[in-house]
Amino acid sequence: MRFLPTAEQSDFARTLHGLLGASDVPAAVRAWGSGDHGPGRAVWSRLAGTGLFALAADEAYDGVGLLPVELALGFVELGRAGMPGPVVETAAAAVLLSALGAAGEEGPAKRFLPGLVAGEALATLTLPGGGPYVLDADAAMYCFTVSAAGELRMAGGTGAGGAGDLLRSTDPARRLSRPAAEGELLAAGPRVSAAAATALGWARLMTAAQCLGVGEALLASTVQYVKQRTQFGTPIGGFQAVKHRLADTLLALEFARPLVWAAALGLAPWEVAAAKLAAGEAAYAAAMTALQLHGAVGYTEELDLSLWLRKARPLRDAWGSPSVCRTAVLRERDG
Repeated sequence: MRFLPTAEQSDFARTLHGLLGASDVPAAVRAWGSGDHGPGRAVWSRLAGTGLFALAADEAYDGVGLLPVELALGFVELGRAGMPGPVVETAAAAVLLSALGAAGEEGPAKRFLPGLVAGEALATLTLPGGGPYVLDADAAMYCFTVSAAGELRMAGGTGAGGAGDLLRSTDPARRLSRPAAEGELLAAGPRVSAAAATALGWARLMTAAQCLGVGEALLASTVQYVKQRTQFGTPIGGFQAVKHRLADTLLALEFARPLVWAAALGLAPWEVAAAKLAAGEAAYAAAMTALQLHGAVGYTEELDLSLWLRKARPLRDAWGSPSVCRTAVLRERDG
């Protein structure tokens, strides 16, 4: 089986690639990490104009239908560019609300989805099995939480998100906080739990796609660097040890890629977990390779490389750590 995008899908990915390449995303990342969301919101608005977030919403709520393959292609580009903000969380919230609308609970979907699709509002959320912290609650207009008991609540207010003090993160542009204990009850019951499980799978898939893009960006930057840096009068990219390290990094990314596409096509929980595991580990390995081959300069914050280096580890663990993903795959194997 060949996992190749269609011409339309490739065009969409190229559109995003060009848009992000012309948007000075590294500057937006640095501003976001310092608490200035303006540049990131400007890029966000342009992304929404391409229909990116509409891919995670039903047509009844201004979306274009839930299209996981196209969304995965888009999130590879977001990872490659290093886009800041709760992009996964906003899209996962759209999936959650769309699923509730399909189940007959149209109130939250009609209320929130048009703004999310249009890029007018950012959202963040926590789901059972998705981790204990809220991402970028200080930038989000809506902060959704789903409890283990199947209660969907919303704490609103841009700049607060209903969350507490910000916590330290490996990536300064990933601003974490603890979710609020209280909030407006939007829906409850088994349909909320089912919708949350669906949204969790999509969030894991989109994070896997982001990891793939981050790993590709790190590898490309490292290849370019080893062609320029010389030692003993020759580029270090000509050394066998360097070639082997780069080849191992490339192989890990190439093995992860079809798993991501297979997960996007099938959305089976174990397939999504396998994709997240492979892509996350490949991105982290790419970060370690980049750091080693760049040498001491790789540690400097002034080098744009650091923006991707700091994303690899948090994304590897976000929405399903390696151990969680391995457990999901093994559980499927054991029946």
